[in-house]
Amino acid sequence: MHHGTPAFRQTNLALFAAGFATFGLLYCVQPLMPEFSRDYGVSAAGSALSLSLTTGVLAVAMLFAGALSDAWGRKSVMVASLLSSALLVLVTAVMPNWTALLVVRTLLGLTLSGLPAVAMTYLGEEMHVESIGLGMGLYISGSAVGGMGGRLITGVLADFFGWRAGVMVVGIIGVLAGAIFWRALPPSRHFVAQPLRWRLVVGRFAGMFHDRGLPWLFVEGFLLLGAFVTVYNYLGYRLLAAPYNLSQAVVGLIFGIYLVGTFSSAWMGHLAGKLGRRKVLWTAFALMLAGVALTMCRPLPLIMLGIVAVTFGFFGGHSIVSSWVGRRAGAAKAQASSVYLFCYYMGSSVAGASGGLFYASHGWNGVALFVGVLVLAGLLIALRLVRLAPLVNVATPPTPMSRGAMP
Repeated sequence: MHHGTPAFRQTNLALFAAGFATFGLLYCVQPLMPEFSRDYGVSAAGSALSLSLTTGVLAVAMLFAGALSDAWGRKSVMVASLLSSALLVLVTAVMPNWTALLVVRTLLGLTLSGLPAVAMTYLGEEMHVESIGLGMGLYISGSAVGGMGGRLITGVLADFFGWRAGVMVVGIIGVLAGAIFWRALPPSRHFVAQPLRWRLVVGRFAGMFHDRGLPWLFVEGFLLLGAFVTVYNYLGYRLLAAPYNLSQAVVGLIFGIYLVGTFSSAWMGHLAGKLGRRKVLWTAFALMLAGVALTMCRPLPLIMLGIVAVTFGFFGGHSIVSSWVGRRAGAAKAQASSVYLFCYYMGSSVAGASGGLFYASHGWNGVALFVGVLVLAGLLIALRLVRLAPLVNVATPPTPMSRGAMP
């Protein structure tokens, strides 16, 4: 499908709703971590398990989600994933203790796995090469709005009605978004069902690591989300404490910074289409590194500016890397998407939990230095990828973007 057609608009509506719901359901607990620490008596690192367990299971499950969608169909897997995940978030709101909450959040990682990897594959199959960059950017924009919305809703409502009410509202929104997705997404036209052939799947997984670029792109995914989630996991602890003493509602509103992601993902994806991904990716990491440095300053406006820079760089970098993976993967798009997202969410799980240890021992400066090392490693890899030769007949042409598509 091409940019400007009814099918293109329907697909973008459906996938925007799916991205919104998926990441709202996933990240709605992030601003609640200080609440969990207070209510359940757990440490910052322990509270981070409410997100790290979900993303860890999500990372592993997505290795198989692509293969299952090859056999069962893209749309059916994504619909089942989204609706079951929304129901689990509704259940989360009524869990009586910390252990039960973690069990449900772990199951959520399993059910969520059917959407992100398959959505990327669906876009790669159904959209024309000149439109895929815009489609991917808009899907990621929906993810940014959803991640922001889930955090804003729970963070603000927790201050007035308690965290359970906030989680319940996010679950209801997830059910509604799932219904929109079900109705709006066009059936696959270029998908051909294949039986599960595990030997072929394993062979494709192994073949990807012979490519000179894909393994480095997988590492970039780990570093991108690992750094980003760690910043937001412990930001609330810092701002709720002296000398800022902000309220939970105000800290929740700070997640409105996510709106810059709706712009940066589409804009940097467009820029990469014009100039080449290898020439643009390193700038996303450089911007994140500058942002991390600013968060170590004491004045609150400089901290907020740093968070804006980190957020802008993250969403732009993710848009570039995720589309680059799809272009280099060839026939193994589903498996490449799964491996990329495995590394991506494993970064959230491992780095997000590890950051709590640095916060406990050295406060925010410890977290910032830890994140700075991750981002610096990503920057060095991005500079190495500048010299990566494009694949023959696979280079992506410039991606057109209308003004109306710019968030």
